[in-house]
Formats: sequence, structure tokens, C-alpha cells
Amino acid sequence: MSITNDQVQARLTAPGQLFEMVDAGGGVRAWKHAPATFRALLENSAFHGDKEFVVFEDERLTYAEHFRLAATLAHRLEGTFGVRKGDRVAIAMRNYPEWIVAFSATLAIGAIAVPLNAWWTRQELEYGLADSGATLVIADEERASRLAGTGIPMIVTRAADPSWTHWNDVLGEISPNISLPAADVRPEDPATIFYTSGTTGRSKGALGSHRNLGQAPMSVAYAMMRGVALAGKDPAESAAQRRNTLLTVPLFHVTGCFAVLMTTMFSGGGLVLMYKWDAQAALRLIERERVTVMSGVPTNAWQLLSHPSFGAYDISSLAGISYGGAPAPPKLLERLTELLPDRTPSNGYGMTETTALAIYNSGKNYLARPDSIGVPLAVMDVKICDPAGAELPHGQVGELCLRGPIVIMGYWNRPDATAETIVGGWLHTGDLARVDDEGFVYIVDRAKDMVIRGGENVYCAEVEAALFEHPAIDDAAVIGIPDDELGEQVGAIVKLRAPATQEELQAFLANSLALYKIPVRIWFHETDLPRNPGGKILKTQLRQHVLRG
Repeated sequence: MSITNDQVQARLTAPGQLFEMVDAGGGVRAWKHAPATFRALLENSAFHGDKEFVVFEDERLTYAEHFRLAATLAHRLEGTFGVRKGDRVAIAMRNYPEWIVAFSATLAIGAIAVPLNAWWTRQELEYGLADSGATLVIADEERASRLAGTGIPMIVTRAADPSWTHWNDVLGEISPNISLPAADVRPEDPATIFYTSGTTGRSKGALGSHRNLGQAPMSVAYAMMRGVALAGKDPAESAAQRRNTLLTVPLFHVTGCFAVLMTTMFSGGGLVLMYKWDAQAALRLIERERVTVMSGVPTNAWQLLSHPSFGAYDISSLAGISYGGAPAPPKLLERLTELLPDRTPSNGYGMTETTALAIYNSGKNYLARPDSIGVPLAVMDVKICDPAGAELPHGQVGELCLRGPIVIMGYWNRPDATAETIVGGWLHTGDLARVDDEGFVYIVDRAKDMVIRGGENVYCAEVEAALFEHPAIDDAAVIGIPDDELGEQVGAIVKLRAPATQEELQAFLANSLALYKIPVRIWFHETDLPRNPGGKILKTQLRQHVLRG
């Protein structure tokens, strides 16, 4: 008789075990042995010493070297730039090792890290800086050039222009015995602002606490150990095996930062970064670095398995492929089991508002229920609610609501949005879901109006607002176009008041939107767009009409 999810949870969370839980108040359970703050996590990571931590192209950084760099930068932030506890420090760069050092140094002194989307335009970046009230930006040269003239001090890395305040000059000499500056950092202190968006199209800053950041990697570790136990293997033996993860998504996303980076630091594993996602480069890195896990969004896995050079590389070290952040097409699991039959596929559900992973499906459970996102992690509670907030029984569809120690504090300077989204400790996700009798969660639809393109959230209202800025637009609706590779592409249906072409509208949008938000296809509608009595556009009807045609 196979072991059940409940039996595994009871074993892993028993008193004295690593994943023992405690009552955190308000009905919330928390991991007893999780780091209390990110500073504690950083200090513990230094004990991994000369173990390799980060690989980027030909650069290699050990845990000890990372700690020394982070501690040095922490001193410079305080001494040279006057950063104090609670100040906001923005990070705007590609997945360079410096991103990790900047993040670590900022949090270590109690300042708040504000990772900005590196794909954003100047206009979008300026909004993030203004909304967060950032007093300093740590950027690569590309982002720094985009922000030139904003008046906010910048530390610039990997820059050729001598006029910038250079990263290496700021750091100066790195002492081998450096320690972190003294700081009073507590679990309830704010730690991060990650920008997300609502259906209004206006970005909101999700405010995460140090407690959230300490609980998050423990949650991912539990998810992995639960999968091991369900497969009939010894979790202790698996925990002793070092994971070497290829990160295929940006660090400014919660998946990259919380689910992968911080879990790697927590476990003492290795992290392989990429300059940008490229399937052939990923295959080469898996072979060269003996990568054991590839983590990203479904698009990454799809492109890896579909690449013409897939069979030309030795990827025997790859024990599992993990993805989340977007719906996984059924064809992906079929292809995984066909091409990598001995590997463990896994699919997770989380949000910016849950500090990444909250629900997880892997191994045999995933193969048996490929349309489910899995069962909640041990510290997470799930309920399905009707529009009035009343809990619905198993099997009925309603809004997915989550409660646990990884739910954020709220939205930065947005008490209205916080009160609307987090009610009585329960996070209202905006996703429509159902739960079966065994506790498996199934996402039925997204109540929030957005397109998920390769793991990137594109909020329709934002693109529609940008379209309406064009003088030729009379009406507009943005929809998702199904795409096997990216999950969805962005499409638009418009009614014109004056002549315009698709190419003209796309070029216009490029002035205010990141490229991934620009519709790849624009349909021109001759008559008024259909609306319900409340004035809302009937997008389902429109989508069926244009896609059928």
C-alpha cells in the first residue's frame, strides 16, 4: 500500500523533525526551525565556506566570497550612501552575481530591497522608483542608461562609461575577515517590495517581511522532501545530495528570488545563472556544470525539450525539471515523460503575494493528476470562497484563498488594496479553483484579467490604457492568444476612429511598454466591441470570434 500525503506530512512535521511546525497566531502555522530573518539566513550561509555558490559564464563565487562581498557592500551602503533601516534600495539589472550581492547587503542592514523588472521601460522604472521612494539604485549599465538623469544616486556594475559610480570602486578592498555591520533586524520588519499588478493595470508593491523570507525556502525544502518521501525514498539521504540548479527566470521574479535563490542559500547548493534564456545554452550548461535541477516556467522546459540539439548533450545529471508561474500545457508533461522518463517533473503554484511557492505537485502525484497544481504545503491553508467570501464545499468552483506564514504584509502604501486582498489573514488570489476530496487543488480560470506570457504577467488594462493613448483608437480589448511555447501571447482587438496599421500601433506602444507586453496580433473590429449591461467588454465572446476566424 502506497504512502499518503497525510502520512508523509505527519512524519516530516513530527516534533523534533526539521519541518516541525509551531502556532504563529491567527490560525497560522509556521516552520519552527526556519531562519528568523534574511540576515540570519545570510550569516548561516557563510558556514558553507568554499562550496561553490554562484556560477555565471566563466565567473565562480563561493559562499565565503559572497558573504565577504555582501558584508563589504553593507558597510558601504551605510557609510558612503547613508542607507538606514527601512530605506528602500532598488536593484535593476540582469541576473548577474552582483544582483545577489546587492540584495543580500541591502537586507542585512534592515533596508528594504526593491527589485525592479529589468525589461521595464524608463517610464515603468521611474514609476517603481517614485512609488517605492527608493533613495539608491544598484544597476547594470543598460538599466543605468535607461535611468540617466533621474537624480537618484546609482551604483553601476559592468559599465564601460567612467562617469558612473562604479561597483568595484564602491566596494574597494575586500577584507578577508569582514563581518556584517551591526543591525537590529527583526522577523516582523519589512524586507522586500516586489512589483505586481492588479486588474486596474497600476503596479502595486507587494511588501514582504523578514519572516516571509525566512519561511519561504523552508517551504520549498519541505515540498521537495515531501516528493522524495512519497516516492518511497529516504528524505535524509536525498537532503545529503547537493543540488545544482540552473536558474532560467529573472531574479526580480519571486520564483527566481525566493523559490530558487534563497532555497539554494538555505541548503548550501549551487546556482547557475544565465545572461539570458537560451535553450541551447541551457543544454550546454547542464552538461558543463552537472546541473541536477532546472527551475523556471513551463516555456523554458518546452523549449529545452524541443531544441534540435537536445540529444547532442549529456544531461544525465539532470534529475528533475521544476516549473510554475504559468499554466503548463498538457503536451509538456507528455513530452517530459517521453524524453526524460526517469526524471521527476514538478509543477507549483505561488504568487508574489505568497513569497513564491504555496501549493506543489510532483512525481507520481503529478503524473496521476497533470491538471492539478497539487496539495498545499504543510504550513498553508486553502479554502474556496463564493463572491460573498463564504467557504464552499469540496468540488465547487470559487475563488482560491490562502493563509500561511508566507503571505505578505500587504501592499506598499496601499491600505485599500491590502484590505481588499487580505481579509482576516486570508489572501484572496483572484484565481478560480476547486479542491477535490483528497485536497488536490485545480485552477479552473483566472478571475483577474491578465495574460501570462512565458511566466511574465501582462495586465490587459495596462496595455488597453496604452492603446487608448493613440489618437486613432476608439475602443480596445486585450486578450490572451494560446501558444504552445509561451503558454499565451498578447493579442488586441481594436475599433478605429482613424486609419492605423498593426505595425504603427505596435511601434507606438513600444514607447511606453516593455516589448513582452506589446500585442503580437491586432484585430480590427468594424463595429462597437460587445459589452454587458454593466459596460464590461465581453472578452470571452470576442476571443472566440477572432480565434475561430
